[in-house]
Parts: sequence; structure tokens; C-alpha cells
Amino acid sequence: MSLATALTYALPHRLLSSAARRLAYSDNPRLRAWLIDTVVRRFGVDLGEAAQPDPAAYPTFNAFFTRALRPGARTPDPDPDAILMPADGRISQCGAIRDGRIFQAKGRSFTAAELLADDTAAAVYDDGLFATVYLSPRDYHRVHMPWDGRLLRTVHVPGRLFSVGPAAVAKVPRLFARNERLVCHFATDFGPMAVVMVGALLVSGVETVWSGEEIPAYAGRVTSRDYVSSTVELARFDEMARFNYGSTVIVLLPPDVARLAPGLAAESPVRLGQRLATRLR
Repeated sequence: MSLATALTYALPHRLLSSAARRLAYSDNPRLRAWLIDTVVRRFGVDLGEAAQPDPAAYPTFNAFFTRALRPGARTPDPDPDAILMPADGRISQCGAIRDGRIFQAKGRSFTAAELLADDTAAAVYDDGLFATVYLSPRDYHRVHMPWDGRLLRTVHVPGRLFSVGPAAVAKVPRLFARNERLVCHFATDFGPMAVVMVGALLVSGVETVWSGEEIPAYAGRVTSRDYVSSTVELARFDEMARFNYGSTVIVLLPPDVARLAPGLAAESPVRLGQRLATRLR
């Protein structure tokens, strides 16, 4: 095991993420300006796409990180059968769910049951499709609906906060099934759909449009919220959640409802609203 990998295991993940959160929400003007300027320069953030292009206008670093886009900066694929990419970023992996397993990286995979923390919920996705999208610090950090859906329940799964960068994904077994995450289960006109918001080191905040901040607080056990009797219905391309910092979002689709868009592969750059898959009629 390399020193970097060993440190990945040894670091106090939640403590570091809590410290980063305090910095992100600080309204100290010099600290805020330094953090925003550093990220803009280091990662090449295109503020011309932002609804507020002036970096000095953001009251905190987190407000900058979760910035809205200007109208028209992203548009949904016009084909009504296009299931949409939920976020900007890069494809970490995508493909079929075989024998209940989701491919992570060469020689590594994890089960849908581990990811969802629910054997029964995972069974409906066997032989279906998955797409794992990695959001880097330069990306838009809001997640939108791939398809029209009615929220059934959310499941907050406790875990570590490993980095989700390519190096960690290649080295840490079952990474996405070990990190803290929020699983969102939707009912659609083709059946179930799961959208999983995966936390990461320094990147562990998750908010939803229906209930606000979900993570932190960090979970000590698996906790579920039932929304079956609610009226949380979101249309294709609607905002559903956001990361306070960035991370990874995983979409699961059941079998025989869609085929992945041609050309999608590991490391493919993607944009919110482009075609993730095509609905089979």
C-alpha cells in the first residue's frame, strides 16, 4: 500500500470535513476572497456561466461553490425520450449492473445492495444501468432530475468520507458503498429510479430541494424518511439537490427501460442536461 493510500485510510475524515465546512461558511471577507480566487484560478472556473459572475458578490465560499447558472447556460436534450445527465462533471464509470454489481474501476466493484443499503431495493436494478458522475471543484454543483419522478423515500447511509478523485477510486475498494451518502428513491413512469448523492473528504454536505440540509449531521446508523404520502414531484431537468463542495452522483435505472447514450465512457466530460440514456418505448 502506498503512503498516499495509507493516509487515505488514516485521516480523520469527518473532523477534516467539519473544519472545511466552517471555512466554507465563514463570512470573513479576506478568507472568502482568497478561497474563491484560489479555486477560480486553480481549476479554471468559468464564472461567465454563473447567474452572478462577480466573485466578490458571494457572501461565503459555499455560496460561490453552490452558485446558480445563468438562464440558458444548460438546456435539456430536446428529445422527449432522452434521460438526462444529472450534473456537470466526468463519467467515472457507466454501464450494466451485472449480478447485482456496479463497476468502480479496474479490478474493483461493489454491489447495488451495498450502495443502497437495502437488498430488496437493489434487486429491481439487477441487469439495469448505472452511471457514476464525478463533480470536480470547477463544476456546477447542483444536481437535477434525469427524468420526471415522484419521491418515495430517502435513506441516509453512514460511512467514511474518502476522496472520490480518480486516484482514490482506483485504489479504495468499494469506495462509493463506504462513503456517507443520501439515497433518493423515485417512482417514474418506467418504474423505480435511484439517485445517490455520495459525500467525500472535505465535500460532505448535501442539501435537497424538498427538505434542505440532509448531511451533515453525519449519521450513526441507516435512517430512512418516507415520502410516499407526500407530493414531492419533480420534472425532468428540475433541480433536486446540491453538494456543499462537490462529489459524486450515481444514477440507477431498472432493466429494459433505456440504453446508454453512445460514446459515454470512463473520463468522458459531461454536462447537465445532455443525454445520459434513451428511453425504450
